[in-house]
Parts: sequence; structure tokens; C-alpha cells
Amino acid sequence: MRITVTGAYGKAGRAVVADLLEHGHQVVPTDLVGAPGAEAGLGADLVIADLTDYGQAVEVLAGSDAVVHLGNIPAPGRTTEPETLRINTTINSNVFLAAARLGLGKVVWASSETTLGLPFDVPPRYAPVDEAHFPLPTSTYALSKVLGEETARHVAEWSGIPFVGLRISNIHRPQDYAGVPAYWSDVANRRWNLWGYVDVRDVAQACRLGVEVATTGSQNVIVAAADTIMNTPSRELLARVFPGVPLTREIGEFETLLAIDAARDLLGYSPAHSWRDHVAG
Repeated sequence: MRITVTGAYGKAGRAVVADLLEHGHQVVPTDLVGAPGAEAGLGADLVIADLTDYGQAVEVLAGSDAVVHLGNIPAPGRTTEPETLRINTTINSNVFLAAARLGLGKVVWASSETTLGLPFDVPPRYAPVDEAHFPLPTSTYALSKVLGEETARHVAEWSGIPFVGLRISNIHRPQDYAGVPAYWSDVANRRWNLWGYVDVRDVAQACRLGVEVATTGSQNVIVAAADTIMNTPSRELLARVFPGVPLTREIGEFETLLAIDAARDLLGYSPAHSWRDHVAG
């Protein structure tokens, strides 16, 4: 397929472009930043575009079969709260409506784990946290993603285009894993997302599967690693930091507390990478 990837110059975008090319797809990478053309080093010519402009969104999606939409302000605190909400909501709406106008076959896009209640300053209702914990935005960044999911639902209904929203956990690259042991001195340090993370290569896998696997309507799933980022068993982490939070099922020793069952069922997502492959626990 010919696939436009927005936010292609970012951490996840680079991995997604490489994975799609490796699997035989034609990629149109686009971003607001980066050197245009081949100088970006993505393996395909980078198109510079400002997706807050609807016309530019239409232009970069034209001729593609699908879009993997990663082009947002990537986290809370990168700009003011009102600007985060305005920019992300505008970009998401423009990309979704452009996809509908052009009749694309699939929209896969980056929602966020923050829609589930992060940071967990208020304990989650239960663990592992799953899709039923949505919506619980506690920042305008999270709210922008909740609004994106609602927009996707309606545009999917209007257009008949399948949408897949990926509630992506905290992304780590292989070179980031050397810093993981620094997380272990205080188990409360990573409580904000239930000690979750995801390898950037597994994010790329989820994006590709989102495009390739047949889905219907607008569906949103959590994308995380199969384990936590900690060397303390998951049940012990929960008991020490969130003693009143019930476990809804038996879990493995270091199993993620951000449930990935829905991504497995919908997409066949199977995380292949862990910090444990790089750092002694």
C-alpha cells in the first residue's frame, strides 16, 4: 500500500516508516520539522507540511491508501495547556476529515495511555487497567486524545473508513534501556503509568498491523510492552504503591498492568521487545 505517515521525523515516526518500508509498503513521510526530501534520512522523501492547515493535510494524504497519523504535540508540558488542546484537536480533525474526503482505506493514529487516567495521582479503579477505564483525562493533552477518539468515531460512521486508535504507552528505544535501572530505587517513581512502557519497534508493529488487519468502525486499544519497566514483581508493585486497588485477574510475575489483550485480539499485536533483552534485571 501507499501509506502517509505523519509525524514521521519523530521517535515513533522514524521506526514506523522503517518498518513499513521493510514490509514492502510505499511510504509518504511528512512532518513539520526535519530536512525535506532525502536529506531527512528516512528512506523516503520527507514532505514538510503544517497539518493545522486543512489544505496541507489533504495534499499530503492525496494518493495514499491509508494514513498512520502520529503528528501531534507528543506529551503534556511541551507548550501551554490551551495550545496543546488547540493544536492537537485541530491536527486530528484535519487529518481525519481529509482522509474522509479522499476516501482512504484506513486511518491508524496515535491516541494515548493518558486517556485512561494518567498520571495516576488518583489510584486506578482496578488493575490491569484496560479499555473500560476510558475516559479519564487529567490534562489538556489527554483531553485532546479523548476528543480525537470521539471525532474518529463519528468520522468513521460518516465515511465508512475503519479507524484504529492506539493508546500508546511511554516509548523507549533500545538506546534508552541503559537508563532503566535508575527507575528501580523508588518504586513510586514510575507509578504515574503503572510502570508501563513500550519498545518503539513494537509501536511500529502495532501501526503496521493497524493498517494491514481488517477492522470495522473506530476501535481504540492499549499498546504497551508485555512486562513492566521494573525488576519488582507486578503484584508487589501494586500492593506497595496502590494497596487498595484490586487485581481483576491473575497476572504473571512481571506482567504489564496496562492490559494489551484488546490489541492482541483486534490486531494480533504481540510485543517482541523488552528492556530485559538489553539490561540485566
